[in-house]
Amino acid sequence: MFLGEFEHVIDDKGRVAIPARFREALGERFVLTRGFELCLQAFPLMMWEQLATKVDRLPLGSPQARNMRRILFAPAAEVELDRQGRIVIPQGLREYAGLAEEVLITGMNTYFEVWSRTQWQTLQTELQGSGSSIAEQMAELGI
Repeated sequence: MFLGEFEHVIDDKGRVAIPARFREALGERFVLTRGFELCLQAFPLMMWEQLATKVDRLPLGSPQARNMRRILFAPAAEVELDRQGRIVIPQGLREYAGLAEEVLITGMNTYFEVWSRTQWQTLQTELQGSGSSIAEQMAELGI
């Protein structure tokens, strides 16, 4: 389970430490891809395979399904933890998410996200006034 927010620094080689409490759930290798709000999403291999299976079931004739494949699979990279618990984030993914120096790693229960500190703060500001509408959406989903 991936929970919490962790501040880290990305070095000039694109390496960032993964929180110690996340490493056991990840294993040595996992998948990193583009998120939907200018962040990156990281999935343990088992979770990635489950997601990939669901996306593969979508019809190839659907433009939305093809776009989903393009967003998830084309930029995806399998990454490996080094002995210090760091990964190298590929340059294209760093550029997409605007990762420079300060990053936030945020748990999302079954996966985690990697954010630039600036983008995370912007999102948090947007979400602060959304409590009521989020509660309504949860009620509509039966949560």
